[in-house]
Amino acid sequence: MDRTTTRTALTTTNVGFLLAKASQHFNELLLERFADRGFAEVRASYGSVLVPLVEQDALRLGELAAVSRLSKQAMTGLVKLCEQDGLVVRERDADDGRAFRVFLSARGRHFRAVADEALRELDEELVRSLGTRKRDALVEALKGVIDL
Repeated sequence: MDRTTTRTALTTTNVGFLLAKASQHFNELLLERFADRGFAEVRASYGSVLVPLVEQDALRLGELAAVSRLSKQAMTGLVKLCEQDGLVVRERDADDGRAFRVFLSARGRHFRAVADEALRELDEELVRSLGTRKRDALVEALKGVIDL
């Protein structure tokens, strides 16, 4: 067996590899747009904190972790980084003084608009590249992968 052929076949047809590389490239394009708009500090991993908060602000750390499919420990570390970069704030939960709720800061709320614009631009590029039907099929396929 030719190792070069095998390696090429695995990297060009392996779903996991392709998903990882597509995600990596998409994140690179997104981070370039964020940096161009004054948010160079934003990392791809921050999406696990910021995306859920855009949909519903004031989540508990455990809720954020569950939505993002991360451990509470990993989420705590990410929230601290986002807080250091001024994108979120943590406050004691009024209903449970042992817990914290995480909120978008003023800078985080401004970033939400920047992220919306950058994501809309990339989605338009996907439609231009793939066409609407393939883009919609891709979205459905990715949802299916998430639900495995």
